[in-house]
Amino acid sequence: MTAGVIHSRAIMALSARNQFKGKVVSVKNGAVMSEVVLDIGGGHEIVSLISASSAKRLKLKKGKQAIAVIKATEVIISTDE
Repeated sequence: MTAGVIHSRAIMALSARNQFKGKVVSVKNGAVMSEVVLDIGGGHEIVSLISASSAKRLKLKKGKQAIAVIKATEVIISTDE
């Protein structure tokens, strides 16, 4: 997705191509970090850890529309095996 509207504001054009529009399912606030779960449809969710101050500034709460923007060069997964 490269263009759309949330709360009557145009989505900013970004170099990150992976943008997922969704709805906030939950926000768990900690002292420094907040865990945000975003339902992007089709039974899929994205979980993100952001600073508590960013979660407050964005006024994130259950039911609010939001966009997950993913810009990563690598994803590392490990197990004990």
